[in-house]
Amino acid sequence: MRNADFIIVTGLSGAGKTQAMKALEDLGIFCIDNLPPALLPRLVELQTNQGGKRRKYAIAIDIRVREYFTDFRKSLEWLVQSGYSYHLIFLDCSDNALIKRFGETRRLHPLSEGQVTPESIYATIATERGLLADSRALAHDVIDTTNLRPMELRSRLNEIYQGHPLHESMAVDIFSFGFKHGAPIDADIVFDVRFITNPYYIDELRPLTGEQAEVADYVLGFPIAQNFVERFSNLLYDLMPAYGEEGKGKLTIGIGCTGGQHRSVAVAIALAQRLQEKGVRATVRHRESVVAGMADKSC
Repeated sequence: MRNADFIIVTGLSGAGKTQAMKALEDLGIFCIDNLPPALLPRLVELQTNQGGKRRKYAIAIDIRVREYFTDFRKSLEWLVQSGYSYHLIFLDCSDNALIKRFGETRRLHPLSEGQVTPESIYATIATERGLLADSRALAHDVIDTTNLRPMELRSRLNEIYQGHPLHESMAVDIFSFGFKHGAPIDADIVFDVRFITNPYYIDELRPLTGEQAEVADYVLGFPIAQNFVERFSNLLYDLMPAYGEEGKGKLTIGIGCTGGQHRSVAVAIALAQRLQEKGVRATVRHRESVVAGMADKSC
């Protein structure tokens, strides 16, 4: 699936196609919802005219597209004959779970006609199963979403597409900031490193930043700072699988000191480096405008 040009998502109405498309979009795939199979050749034509590297597409096709029944298999065969690969995912679900979901969302089944009764809903789902039997048989992966939460479906799709659990591709965004400029509201975890001795009160270090070796050596020269970086990086690494199981693809961590110039900068860089050594996709940035020579920023 990782190298497929097209990911086709289909399955029973209410089985989770919307959630699946959101997860695939977060993986950087261009998603198109409810595309009639007959338009696949046109989509291929548009991609060919663009030239360059092929874009990966995820296409959701469901029972709302009435020509689905006659064009679906034909369109897939056309893709292969045209030199394109596809990976078909079929989302299945139990009847009782589907009926409960329709009840919770107060939406009608796409095949429902006239008055809806419990008996008619079961019959409608049975009809849809029959109509989709061919596409289910063609599927490379059949995912039963009966007992899957949205984040679990996201994790399952990540395993199929990336070849490994979600946490192994999780991005960790670490940023430094200064509390005197306001606590961040966009971080999953915020840690205060003002327990480290402040280099602001050393004249030769005051105009510098934590990005410079002199300040970094001073800040990280304290055993407590080294202990923090080591323990916190290990804790994050141990927690990442649990975050992945909850469907989280990115973890944002704020490291704060008073002004965001010295301690938080040095620690954020060291923390990112330690995680990178463990194979984590960690990046570091600095929220405040950290400019050497700004001695009025108490850090």
